[in-house]
Amino acid sequence: MKNGLVIADAGPIFSLAIINKLKLLNELFDEIKISKAVWEEITLDKSTEFYHNIEQFFKPRVSNIKGFNELTFVMDYGESESVVLYKELNADFLLIDDKKAREIAENFDIKCIGTLGLLAVAKDKGLINELRPIFKTFLENNRYYSVKLLNKLLEKYNELKIKQP
Repeated sequence: MKNGLVIADAGPIFSLAIINKLKLLNELFDEIKISKAVWEEITLDKSTEFYHNIEQFFKPRVSNIKGFNELTFVMDYGESESVVLYKELNADFLLIDDKKAREIAENFDIKCIGTLGLLAVAKDKGLINELRPIFKTFLENNRYYSVKLLNKLLEKYNELKIKQP
């Protein structure tokens, strides 16, 4: 059973693209949407090796918000538009990693999931075999996740911990 509609923010999109796992979104959710602001953010640098995958995956999933974005003063443009889009489309989840933006979103009773939570669900469902190689790739590509948190998840799944850099 899939989990309805998810609105994705840029950070998790980049993380999933780096590990070539954007397809997990299709396997875990019925529908995936991104705001126009997130689209602009994720397609800004056309030189990255994963640009083509991002563009192909998300181009048909871009939605414009209809209302006024009153949240730009408390979070960045992409995050704030994602929250507005979540509310407008009555989404089921907001895929977001930024801690401050996530706390603000949760204050609006928005159901949030981060990249690591998504990967844990995928692991539980047998969609991925190991988390450790994924986490190492994140660290090698300057994706900012706490090694302590990564190791906590690795411990939960009986995988070898990552050493602090």
